[in-house]
Amino acid sequence: MSANDDVEQLSGSEREELLRVASAVAEKAYAPYSNFRVGTAVVGEKGTYIGVNVENASHGLAICAERSALAAAIAAGERKIRGIAIACVDAPADSSAGFPCGACRQWMLELAPGAEILILGVAGSFCIEDLLPRPFQPRQS
Repeated sequence: MSANDDVEQLSGSEREELLRVASAVAEKAYAPYSNFRVGTAVVGEKGTYIGVNVENASHGLAICAERSALAAAIAAGERKIRGIAIACVDAPADSSAGFPCGACRQWMLELAPGAEILILGVAGSFCIEDLLPRPFQPRQS
Protein backbone atom coordinates (compact mmCIF):
# COMPACT_ATOMS: atom_id res chain seq x y z
CA MET A 1 0.00 0.00 0.00
CA SER A 2 0.95 3.58 -0.61
CA ALA A 3 2.01 5.62 2.36
CA ASN A 4 -0.58 8.37 1.91
CA ASP A 5 -1.38 9.75 5.34
CA ASP A 6 -4.30 11.79 3.98
CA VAL A 7 -6.36 8.71 3.12
CA GLU A 8 -7.97 6.45 5.73
CA GLN A 9 -7.26 2.76 5.13
CA LEU A 10 -10.07 0.36 4.24
CA SER A 11 -11.36 -2.17 6.73
CA GLY A 12 -11.78 -5.83 5.84
CA SER A 13 -15.55 -5.46 5.60
CA GLU A 14 -15.18 -2.42 3.35
CA ARG A 15 -12.91 -4.40 1.01
CA GLU A 16 -15.46 -7.22 0.80
CA GLU A 17 -18.34 -4.80 0.19
CA LEU A 18 -16.46 -2.89 -2.53
CA LEU A 19 -15.68 -6.11 -4.39
CA ARG A 20 -19.31 -7.23 -4.03
CA VAL A 21 -20.61 -3.93 -5.40
CA ALA A 22 -18.11 -3.95 -8.28
CA SER A 23 -19.11 -7.51 -9.20
CA ALA A 24 -22.83 -6.69 -9.09
CA VAL A 25 -22.53 -3.55 -11.22
CA ALA A 26 -20.35 -5.36 -13.80
CA GLU A 27 -23.48 -7.24 -14.84
CA LYS A 28 -24.85 -3.90 -16.14
CA ALA A 29 -21.89 -3.10 -18.40
CA TYR A 30 -22.51 -2.39 -22.06
CA ALA A 31 -19.99 -4.63 -23.82
CA PRO A 32 -21.56 -5.97 -27.04
CA TYR A 33 -18.25 -5.97 -28.94
CA SER A 34 -15.80 -7.50 -26.47
CA ASN A 35 -18.24 -9.40 -24.23
CA PHE A 36 -15.88 -8.36 -21.43
CA ARG A 37 -17.94 -6.80 -18.64
CA VAL A 38 -16.20 -4.74 -15.98
CA GLY A 39 -17.58 -3.03 -12.91
CA THR A 40 -15.82 -0.69 -10.53
CA ALA A 41 -16.71 0.63 -7.10
CA VAL A 42 -14.87 3.64 -5.70
CA VAL A 43 -15.15 4.78 -2.09
CA GLY A 44 -14.30 8.24 -0.83
CA GLU A 45 -15.10 10.30 2.22
CA LYS A 46 -18.66 11.04 1.09
CA GLY A 47 -19.78 7.71 -0.30
CA THR A 48 -19.39 4.93 -2.82
CA TYR A 49 -19.60 5.43 -6.58
CA ILE A 50 -19.97 2.89 -9.33
CA GLY A 51 -19.03 2.63 -12.96
CA VAL A 52 -19.10 0.13 -15.80
CA ASN A 53 -17.37 -0.16 -19.13
CA VAL A 54 -19.47 1.26 -21.94
CA GLU A 55 -18.37 0.27 -25.42
CA ASN A 56 -19.14 2.02 -28.68
CA ALA A 57 -18.99 0.96 -32.32
CA SER A 58 -16.28 3.61 -32.68
CA HIS A 59 -13.97 1.79 -30.27
CA GLY A 60 -11.99 4.88 -29.29
CA LEU A 61 -15.13 6.37 -27.78
CA ALA A 62 -15.57 3.58 -25.22
CA ILE A 63 -15.00 4.27 -21.54
CA CYS A 64 -13.58 1.88 -18.97
CA ALA A 65 -15.37 1.11 -15.71
CA GLU A 66 -12.54 2.55 -13.62
CA ARG A 67 -12.69 5.95 -15.32
CA SER A 68 -16.49 5.89 -15.26
CA ALA A 69 -16.52 5.37 -11.48
CA LEU A 70 -13.76 7.89 -10.83
CA ALA A 71 -15.61 10.49 -12.91
CA ALA A 72 -18.77 9.88 -10.86
CA ALA A 73 -16.81 10.34 -7.63
CA ILE A 74 -15.20 13.56 -8.84
CA ALA A 75 -18.58 14.87 -10.06
CA ALA A 76 -19.94 14.27 -6.54
CA GLY A 77 -17.14 16.37 -5.06
CA GLU A 78 -14.86 13.59 -3.81
CA ARG A 79 -11.21 14.50 -3.59
CA LYS A 80 -9.86 11.78 -1.28
CA ILE A 81 -10.51 8.39 -2.83
CA ARG A 82 -9.83 5.61 -0.29
CA GLY A 83 -10.45 2.50 -2.32
CA ILE A 84 -11.09 1.16 -5.80
CA ALA A 85 -12.47 -2.31 -6.50
CA ILE A 86 -12.39 -3.71 -10.03
CA ALA A 87 -14.41 -6.74 -11.11
CA CYS A 88 -13.91 -8.20 -14.57
CA VAL A 89 -16.58 -10.86 -14.40
CA ASP A 90 -15.66 -12.34 -17.80
CA ALA A 91 -11.88 -12.49 -17.24
CA PRO A 92 -10.20 -15.89 -16.89
CA ALA A 93 -9.57 -16.56 -13.20
CA ASP A 94 -5.80 -16.90 -13.43
CA SER A 95 -4.94 -14.11 -15.87
CA SER A 96 -3.89 -10.50 -15.74
CA ALA A 97 -6.93 -9.56 -17.85
CA GLY A 98 -8.65 -8.14 -14.77
CA PHE A 99 -6.04 -5.46 -14.18
CA PRO A 100 -6.71 -1.87 -15.27
CA CYS A 101 -5.44 -0.53 -18.59
CA GLY A 102 -2.75 2.12 -18.80
CA ALA A 103 -5.20 5.00 -19.22
CA CYS A 104 -7.07 3.95 -16.07
CA ARG A 105 -3.81 3.63 -14.15
CA GLN A 106 -2.93 7.19 -15.13
CA TRP A 107 -6.34 8.41 -13.93
CA MET A 108 -5.83 6.58 -10.62
CA LEU A 109 -2.42 8.19 -10.20
CA GLU A 110 -3.86 11.67 -10.54
CA LEU A 111 -7.30 11.29 -8.95
CA ALA A 112 -6.76 8.57 -6.34
CA PRO A 113 -3.05 8.45 -5.49
CA GLY A 114 -3.56 7.01 -2.01
CA ALA A 115 -6.31 4.54 -2.84
CA GLU A 116 -6.13 0.86 -2.05
CA ILE A 117 -6.79 -1.03 -5.28
CA LEU A 118 -8.61 -4.37 -5.17
CA ILE A 119 -9.04 -6.72 -8.11
CA LEU A 120 -11.63 -9.48 -8.03
CA GLY A 121 -9.96 -12.89 -7.92
CA VAL A 122 -6.52 -11.53 -6.99
CA ALA A 123 -5.29 -11.96 -3.42
CA GLY A 124 -4.23 -8.86 -1.56
CA SER A 125 -4.39 -5.28 -2.67
CA PHE A 126 -2.27 -2.84 -4.61
CA CYS A 127 -1.30 0.80 -4.58
CA ILE A 128 -0.86 2.78 -7.75
CA GLU A 129 2.94 2.53 -7.48
CA ASP A 130 2.58 -1.26 -7.81
CA LEU A 131 0.60 -0.91 -11.03
CA LEU A 132 2.29 2.12 -12.56
CA PRO A 133 6.00 2.32 -11.73
CA ARG A 134 7.86 5.39 -12.95
CA PRO A 135 4.70 7.19 -14.07
CA PHE A 136 4.30 10.30 -16.15
CA GLN A 137 3.54 13.20 -13.85
CA PRO A 138 3.28 16.89 -14.63
CA ARG A 139 5.63 19.17 -12.77
CA GLN A 140 4.30 20.35 -9.46
CA SER A 141 4.63 24.12 -8.97
